[in-house]
Amino acid sequence: MSIESIPHFTRPARQRWESIPAEIRQRLLTNVWCGQCRREVTITNFSGTLKGEDLLLKGKCSECHGDVARMIEGDS
Repeated sequence: MSIESIPHFTRPARQRWESIPAEIRQRLLTNVWCGQCRREVTITNFSGTLKGEDLLLKGKCSECHGDVARMIEGDS
């Protein structure tokens, strides 16, 4: 499964995600902090929801498979 797979996105979150250029989406997915590994990792098996104006991605660390998240701030 590629990290571009988006199995569980709410409709508004999917629209926000798809409005981000593909090159930037790729960078965001490969630049997620894992507290267990204590370094930047790639997020896998992720889902997305909107929290207010922000897009929240929740998934698994590609290294230790622990829970990780990435917040992408809205325009406001």
